[in-house]
Amino acid sequence: MTSGTLTPPRKERAAPDAPRPARRSRRKPFLAPYLFVAPFYVVFAAFGLYPLVFALQLSFTDWKGAGEANFIGLENYTYLLTSEEFWSSLGNSAVMWLLIVPLQIVGGLAAAVLLANAKLRLRGMFRVAFIAPFVTPLVAMAQVWIVAFDTDYGLVNHLFNSVGLPDVDWLQSTVWAKPTLALLFLWKTTGFAIIILLAGLQAVPGDVYEAAALDGASRKRQFWSLTLPLVRRSIAFLVVVQTLAVFQMFAEPFVVTQGGPYGSTTTGGLYLYNHILASDLGTGAANSFLLVLLVFALSLLSVRLLRSRDE
Repeated sequence: MTSGTLTPPRKERAAPDAPRPARRSRRKPFLAPYLFVAPFYVVFAAFGLYPLVFALQLSFTDWKGAGEANFIGLENYTYLLTSEEFWSSLGNSAVMWLLIVPLQIVGGLAAAVLLANAKLRLRGMFRVAFIAPFVTPLVAMAQVWIVAFDTDYGLVNHLFNSVGLPDVDWLQSTVWAKPTLALLFLWKTTGFAIIILLAGLQAVPGDVYEAAALDGASRKRQFWSLTLPLVRRSIAFLVVVQTLAVFQMFAEPFVVTQGGPYGSTTTGGLYLYNHILASDLGTGAANSFLLVLLVFALSLLSVRLLRSRDE
């Protein structure tokens, strides 16, 4: 090679193309999500939807549990709406509601406010004491109620006699039977109400109360202007749940008073049971749907009354 002569650059051979990895299919499996949720829908259809549809169909028939179900149209509903016993059972449930729900809301909110105070000593012990009745078997406590409120040998009348008060027919009087059952219901379920309201209180930011305190708001003013409006939803939820529970109340009157005396403690739930016990399944199904409609209407009314103006 002579000087001054340029040598052209050599062209390097391109490496053979490496085999490209196979592309994964971007198509998501179509049936997999539905297969995962299918068990829920199967169980719901078998134990929720089918019984509901069957009960609705049954409410338009005359069926005693055996034989052919005879279609009778709206006769079951007409019978119930013109029955004094049906309206009496609803009236008993309404009185029980007035004895239970307002007192439970006020007492439960007061207890929740106390338990939310971090300076309260033995808060854990008080919380356990309030929730213990809720997890106690109702039938066992109903038996205790029967013994404690017995007219002749009950502990309550014994305490009354010790301070010079006369005996009271707690379970044999049409006047006192409802308050006695309401007291049992309150003792059993107030712990649940306290839990719901306490959860609502703990969800309120502490900065809100600090700002109110800096503005000079007193404890009373903070409760009415901050605490009560901010736990309004918890109160509305509790009212709906307890309304449903009171109108469906069955175990308390069934075990303690059997609906007596003279039907004064026959609630909507116990009156429905009496139809089932008499094998009048068509009327019982119609009774259940009327009870559902009533509770639904009362729940909507409660939510509307307790709804804040901004919602």
